[in-house]
Amino acid sequence: MPPRFRYYRSDFSPSPVDVIHMDLTFAISDTETRVLAETLFRTQSTPIRSLYLNAKDLEIHSISCRGRWCEYTQEEDTLRISFGDDIPPQTEFIIQSETICRPSHTLLEGLYYDETPEGSPPTQITQCQQWGFERLVPCIDEMTAKCTYRTTIIADSAYTHMISNGDIATPRHRLTKGHPLSQTSRFLHQHPASFERDLITYENITTPMAPYLFFLGVGTYASFRRTFEYPSGRTFLLELLCPPGSDPIRAEQALDILEDGILWVYLFTGPHCYEQVEVRHEIYRLYNKRAKLRKRGADAADLLRITRQMELLDKEIVGGYIYTGSVYREIGMQNSDFGGMENVGNTTISTNRLMPFAGMTDAGFEYLMRVKLHEYYHNLNGSEVTGETPFEIWLNEAVTVHVEQQYHAFHFGEDYSRLQTILSLLDPADGTFARDTGAAAMPIEPDGFNDPNDLITSVTYVKAPEFVRMVEKILGKEPFVWALSLYHRKFAHSNASRDDWVHLMGSVAGVDLGPMAEGWLKRPGFPTITVNPYYNPEERLCTVHLLQSGGNPPWIFPFDLALMKEDGTEIASRCHLVQQAEEQIIFEDVDCPAYYSLNRGFSCYGLLNYHPGEDLLYLQARTDPDIAGRYLAFHSIASMELNRLMKNPDAGPSGAFITLFIDLLSDPELMEGAGAQVLTLFEDAGDPAVAHHYRAAYEARRRMELAIATSQAPTLQALYKAYHQTDHTWESIGGLAVFVRNRQVKNLCLRLLARLDTPDIHEMIKNQYLNTSIATDRMHAFSLLIASSDSDRLELFRDMMNWARKDPVVWEQFLAATASSDAEDLVSLLREIESSGYLRIEQANDQRALFGRFARNRKKSLETEDGRSFFEDALFRLMDVNEYTTTGLLIAFSHVDRMDPATHIPLMGILINLLRKASSAAIQLTLKRIVLGNPVALRTYESAKGHIPELE
Repeated sequence: MPPRFRYYRSDFSPSPVDVIHMDLTFAISDTETRVLAETLFRTQSTPIRSLYLNAKDLEIHSISCRGRWCEYTQEEDTLRISFGDDIPPQTEFIIQSETICRPSHTLLEGLYYDETPEGSPPTQITQCQQWGFERLVPCIDEMTAKCTYRTTIIADSAYTHMISNGDIATPRHRLTKGHPLSQTSRFLHQHPASFERDLITYENITTPMAPYLFFLGVGTYASFRRTFEYPSGRTFLLELLCPPGSDPIRAEQALDILEDGILWVYLFTGPHCYEQVEVRHEIYRLYNKRAKLRKRGADAADLLRITRQMELLDKEIVGGYIYTGSVYREIGMQNSDFGGMENVGNTTISTNRLMPFAGMTDAGFEYLMRVKLHEYYHNLNGSEVTGETPFEIWLNEAVTVHVEQQYHAFHFGEDYSRLQTILSLLDPADGTFARDTGAAAMPIEPDGFNDPNDLITSVTYVKAPEFVRMVEKILGKEPFVWALSLYHRKFAHSNASRDDWVHLMGSVAGVDLGPMAEGWLKRPGFPTITVNPYYNPEERLCTVHLLQSGGNPPWIFPFDLALMKEDGTEIASRCHLVQQAEEQIIFEDVDCPAYYSLNRGFSCYGLLNYHPGEDLLYLQARTDPDIAGRYLAFHSIASMELNRLMKNPDAGPSGAFITLFIDLLSDPELMEGAGAQVLTLFEDAGDPAVAHHYRAAYEARRRMELAIATSQAPTLQALYKAYHQTDHTWESIGGLAVFVRNRQVKNLCLRLLARLDTPDIHEMIKNQYLNTSIATDRMHAFSLLIASSDSDRLELFRDMMNWARKDPVVWEQFLAATASSDAEDLVSLLREIESSGYLRIEQANDQRALFGRFARNRKKSLETEDGRSFFEDALFRLMDVNEYTTTGLLIAFSHVDRMDPATHIPLMGILINLLRKASSAAIQLTLKRIVLGNPVALRTYESAKGHIPELE
């Protein structure tokens, strides 16, 4: 029986009081922060005699209630405050507290130390998602406890920045000894006398804020500012806080991207975004034209003329979300469990993704533009309207990701962007489908969780947005944005439940989405859709029979399909709402289709069980205009080839497949639209029996790529040269997207050629490694070199390590490229990195890049003895450093049952050893869930090693 969770929905009963306002004073020193808090509460419809507040790892000095007698008892992570008399209904009262919290180097929750520039006082920032605020001050740390804040910070005058949510109410100034605040508390004035202190006060009173969105930060940063001006003329300030000495040009580019995202949200989201589309694009064009002219120092009259044009055009449209604050700030955080975190006016973003650094790869840049838009849109969806409990984290995130994906497609193209998501679903080792079927699988809205961070997974950020996308498909794009706007208006400055969102979205379109939502949100997995089409030539009738499996009751989903001619034109198409286990879709009076394009655009989060002849798959892979259908056809062909190679180690791929691969790679229109990712060869044989035999699948793919390179080397070298770009000038995101797609083609050619492993190819790779300023090209060449037989590979590895350690962006990429490598001596390379003294295991970026990438390299981490040893060592060390990273790495063990039986005992042994040593309840429960979720391997282990009492 699976272990119980620590928290269930029943644990989130409504609070007996409303939180109205918090008045906070933080006196910060290097080792502790003294906090004075006054919290205004109001009772609801019943009187109260006691009140529970969350308080985790706080040193309590005093608790009092203004004008009332009270006493308190400190229990585990809570304070119970008892009053002398009942507090009547609808009565306001103030709880005062004096407490101390202490920052941590490794617990990245509450107040913790971030990277500190040399010679500066220690940088300290907060991370409150989801229950970090209780580590700062006694509070009701729930998403429904939305209130206004007044926050005063007292800290070392040497800090360049002292920041919290809201607008400045009391400007920063030097705190004198006679300041009235020193008389307010017994201990707030007890700071060391060795440094001067400054004081600043912020007020966040426009938008009541859930406590998980609170932010406090003191640090030493370089600041770059810019005024954002809406087409109407309304303005607010943008500020970027980054490491001292940052390149001003890169900082300005970062502000360009942020500004672009804010403008895009205004122009291309909201209930009217599909109206006056040409006007919106013209405003967007004029805005960017004005920005370029300003940078060039253009004549004021020219700028004014464009401004007036935009103002007139702006009156023709109804824009989307408009930011309500006076300052929107992005703050670089070097050490964090998350890539970004919205904090009402103060978004924190991983410093390595804050600016388009010279050492940033294309993947890093795409993440940068996504995360900036994502966190900004959270000001509306997540901050102004907040989910009701942690069980609604998906609701905050899925809609935001849906909008983020639209922004990415705006710049990179719909085909490229959608295919990128589809690949993230299909990856057989670590894709969302694989995670959604493993031992650690959880539904979007699980019955319980052990820690809120359990809910920050690909299910939340990939599957849940796919659910939102299916809702959009059912409603239609325009009704969807109208319904979403109504949701944001109805629940503004309050909280919404899953049912609130589902019912409101459905009611606008007259559709009951409840049964669909219950299926998708409350259970893991997805439908497998068996398709059997039949054409009757006499009646000119085409019947497509659908039979779904994988859910009872059946899944409800939109299914987009088309009947296709041989040249790739449509005969007929339809989006059908599937509601039953077995259905028929009938097309009347139609010509006989050459092939069927199914689940177009990946309209349903599910897998197809459809096996037309190979000839039809080849035809579809060449001609289907729908990128999802085209890739799925190619993927089916590649899987069949891989299956054959896995069964016969002496076999090679067919000539037809090699020809198809090269033909698609040589298609400039396809490469321009979808990029070389459309030729992704997964280690997927399409057979569940060998789906998690990682080494065997890798060897088959390697032989497949070697055969392509051997027979097509001249073509690959010609394509490599044709797509070779030594440098480019950064002007716009859309312009950069072209270079990104070109580099994909070039580097795919180089990777295939690298399979030849000959001296002339080594020189070709070295030339790219040594003679490029593009981080993507250099890092790709590096990964190929260290996996080759080149005699200089170890010297190059050490040179790269020594160079990368000086730049945190490059260092992260060096770790990831090495840990993902196919090098046979990979573990020895990783051990060398560990012994170098450059790896900092307390840094989340280093953890994710090295250990996270190695965990996903399962042919090494799980299927080799030295890999398992390294992985186990890493997990034992990380357990005491970062709970979130550790539980994330354990996902690698989700499919032990389906791996080679020879691995069952050693892999279960690692999990049992970890279980016996783990002190964290969240890690223990995750381990139990994975162990019990692999019953075949568990029985094998117990038959050899005996009963495991820790599982009881």
